[in-house]
Formats: sequence, structure tokens, C-alpha cells
Amino acid sequence: MKKFKPALVLIAIMAVFSCSTVPLTGRKQLSLVGDAEVNQSAAASYKQLLTDPKTKVVASGNDAQRVKVIGNRLAAAIEKYLKENGYGDQYSFQWEFNLIQSSEVNAWCMPGGKVAVYSGLLPVANTDAYLAVVMGHEIGHAIARHSAERISQEMLVQGGGQLVGAATSQQSQATQTAISTLYGVGSQLKLLAYSRKQESEADRLGLTFMAMAGYDPHNAIAFWQRMAAQNKGGAQPEFLSTHPADATRIADIQNLIPEAMKYYKN
Repeated sequence: MKKFKPALVLIAIMAVFSCSTVPLTGRKQLSLVGDAEVNQSAAASYKQLLTDPKTKVVASGNDAQRVKVIGNRLAAAIEKYLKENGYGDQYSFQWEFNLIQSSEVNAWCMPGGKVAVYSGLLPVANTDAYLAVVMGHEIGHAIARHSAERISQEMLVQGGGQLVGAATSQQSQATQTAISTLYGVGSQLKLLAYSRKQESEADRLGLTFMAMAGYDPHNAIAFWQRMAAQNKGGAQPEFLSTHPADATRIADIQNLIPEAMKYYKN
């Protein structure tokens, strides 16, 4: 009988016992890596990006100020919620909000609260509420620890692949190849499904966070409709995508607005 590698056994044990809870949604998630390590790495990458000569950080002006004001409003509301609901000691975010000159219609938030908004997004997010939709969504990914969760999932998939290889080692080469291919395709589709779930969870968190910060969540519908209009190249099938289809996302957000409105104070 072939012995399993200790590392694989350790991953299996950790997968059973290592989990954390996402604030607000209450979802249990796989957690095989620590926040400190992930946040430290993200902070280093963020600093490297901002100091790269190719990166044009917009340090002044109305647009840069909007990004910082909206970001700080969201951060203050989120920190208050986390503290009041027993999550305060689980997060150590060092918030930063920067506008980067780029034609990309994009924004993101690294673990630990490192946020970047690209100037190409501003014509679409042309109101404070629209910008709060995007920033709230991206911050939602960080609060839900989606990056650490994805790393954990990849570790589990890699460990599973090694286990499959060990279990089929006595089979013919053709059988090993077929099983390995099926495992790879199935694992990839599973990870894509996780990605879509993470996007939907970030939508839910983002809606609530913007409401907590004093921005009406109803604005999310119009914003995502504007984003959908930017997609001129046609969308790939939803099951092969990391994001929900535009129509799916908008319908889901409509259903989530009543929950978010419970936190809205204008």
C-alpha cells in the first residue's frame, strides 16, 4: 500500500478544522493561511505599485479627494460595525485610498484595506453613490477574506491532485491521464463557481457597507446597468466566468436591497 505524504494528510486535517466566519453573511469559509501574512504581502505589493515609475498616482484634485472621502466614510462605518458585532479584534486594517491614472474601468481592494480606483472608472461612477457601490464591493472582498480563501482553495486542490495521482499510480498511463484531466477540469469549474459566489457575497457586503456609510443602496442597480452597457464584446457563458452574468447580478442585487436598507441612514 502506498503511503500518503505527511503534507497531504496535514492539508486534509487543516481543511476539516480551519475555518472562519464572514461578517454579516455568517458564511463559514476555508482558512489555511493567516491574515498577518496575507496583509503584509498585500501591503508590500501595494507600496511597490504606488512607487513604480509607470504608475501615475493622482495625489490632488477633486477626483482624488472624492476617492479618499468616500473611502474613509466606508472604512469608518465598517470599523464601527465590526467593533459593535464582535469582529473588531479579528481585523487590523491599515486603510489607504488612492486614485490611479489609467484608462481601465476598474477598482480593487487588497487584503488589509489597500484600495485603488482607476480614473477610467470615474465616467461610469460619476456620482458619489455610484463610486461607493464599487468601493464598497471591492472592500467587501477584503472584509470577507476572499484572497486568503482562494489561496486556501488552491492549496486544497493541489493537495487533492497529488492524492488522485497517488491513488491511480497503479493504473495504465492512459487511465491516469484521463482521470487527471477530469479532476483538473472539475476542479477549475469548482473554483470558478467559488469565484462567482465570492462576487455575489461582495455585492451583498458592499450594499450594506455603502448603506452604513450613508449612501442609498438603490443606486447599485443603475450603476451595474451602466457597467453592463460597457460590455460591448459579449459575455462568455456564466458557468465559465469568475463573475455572475450582468442580468444575474442585477437581479440578485434587487433582492438584497431590502436587507441593506435596514442599515441606511441618510
